[in-house]
Amino acid sequence: MATQQHAERTDIPQVYVTETRVAEITGKALSTLRNDRSQGRGIPYSKDGKSVRYYLPDVYAHMRARRIQMAGEE
Repeated sequence: MATQQHAERTDIPQVYVTETRVAEITGKALSTLRNDRSQGRGIPYSKDGKSVRYYLPDVYAHMRARRIQMAGEE
């Protein structure tokens, strides 16, 4: 699992969320999230037994890192 610094934004709750919630936030299918985990890619996550949780600031940081900036945007 890749190490990633946690985002320091104060407007994002500092909580862990389920894969279902991450799928809702990102628009990715659960199967995609699961496949990404099995392939060692995608959003960093934590696992406790069978429970998978994502740190919410990491989810938003992952999405921001993949943002496509259009011409003329600042």
